[in-house]
Amino acid sequence: MADVEIKVRDNGPYRVSGPFKLIDATGGEFVLEGEVIALCRCGHSEHKPFCDGTHRKVEFKSEPRAAEQELD
Repeated sequence: MADVEIKVRDNGPYRVSGPFKLIDATGGEFVLEGEVIALCRCGHSEHKPFCDGTHRKVEFKSEPRAAEQELD
């Protein structure tokens, strides 16, 4: 089985690839096609939790780097 990878895209969505399930707060599973999705990070998508490209229109800016983060 391949590993799941979540990549933070500069000024854009989370790109999730690999075999995974996406489950909502009530336990319902989203029907997904393929093994790659983009999840909204800006909060403005009309198709949450999925990215619809709105981050470009609202000029969302975020470029976190792993070396700069402290985990609590």
